[in-house]
Amino acid sequence: MEGSEKYQGEVPAWCPGCGNFAIMRAFKEALTELAIEPENLCIVSGIGQAGKFPHYIRCNTFNGLHGRSLPVATGVKLANHAMPVIAVGGDGDMYGEGGNHLLHAIRRNIGIKLFVHDNQIYGLTKGQASPTSMEGMVTKNQPFGVLSGQFNPMAVAVALDCSFVARGYAGDHDHLKGLIKEAMGHKGFSLVDILQPCVTFNKVNTYEWYSKRVYPVGPEHDPESRTAAFAKALEWGDRIPIGVIYRNNRPSFEERVPVISGSCLVDQVLEGRSLKDKLTATLKEFY
Repeated sequence: MEGSEKYQGEVPAWCPGCGNFAIMRAFKEALTELAIEPENLCIVSGIGQAGKFPHYIRCNTFNGLHGRSLPVATGVKLANHAMPVIAVGGDGDMYGEGGNHLLHAIRRNIGIKLFVHDNQIYGLTKGQASPTSMEGMVTKNQPFGVLSGQFNPMAVAVALDCSFVARGYAGDHDHLKGLIKEAMGHKGFSLVDILQPCVTFNKVNTYEWYSKRVYPVGPEHDPESRTAAFAKALEWGDRIPIGVIYRNNRPSFEERVPVISGSCLVDQVLEGRSLKDKLTATLKEFY
């Protein structure tokens, strides 16, 4: 198969018009342009509409528990740090159930690329408020409006000195594809928060709503200035910046682990065979 078709997995079961379709298209095209073969890629996800993403992409896949994608992705990356490892999930999955794991993945700066499909609602479970739902938003289980403060993933990531912090928008294909490629090329932990309309359950943050507000950060913004990045991360409302908010080049976690500094764990020899060969032989016996 040629081009992005080689990444074709199962037929998506998302609602017509869902922003996930646009994200998947940009993602496949980015992988094609980066010449990453399906067998050399691993995508880890949890639960939610975004959690179905790796079902629809031909690659190595692990679909686990709600909010627990990053611990699994960390294990995969430490076992074979030469392979690109991606984690995907929704705003509820990553910032709610998985919020604690996000904080520590940022601290470690392990070379996982995290793409969050942020529709500001729980879509799979039919419209409850998520951590990124705006205050006052009325939902099925918040009939008097959301009372909790809105979680700001960009500001939190900058505050924790995350080595790559960016925001994309599902309605701007070329810009999003470029961000995906840039995040994939970064050596440390990458967080890309992708604004994506939920056409079924979120009637506030629509394509029209986003399109009136999002704007790409210009060349005047210095993403290596933490102070400038924090100011940009706090922008939300009439103006919402998309693009690289913050970036630094601190050493990645896998660079600092002595056991894998010379070679990938799966390639290391134990009792005359590499761990990869031993695992392959064990799986053949099992199946």
